[in-house]
Amino acid sequence: MSTSSLLWGVLFGSLGAGYALYGKKQRALLPFLSGIALMLFPYFVHNTYLLVVVGAALAAAPFIFR
Repeated sequence: MSTSSLLWGVLFGSLGAGYALYGKKQRALLPFLSGIALMLFPYFVHNTYLLVVVGAALAAAPFIFR
């Protein structure tokens, strides 16, 4: 695991925690599920480029699918 993938994982994990808290408080399912996915997927994806692409897609999902 490289340093860049570790830092991207921390970034997407913290963003996911914010989405999950927001989704739980507002009772919005999509931000909550997106937040959970953002917190979990860095454990399974080890390629840095794929990590950034999937993380950006999951972070943008609540804004695209309103």
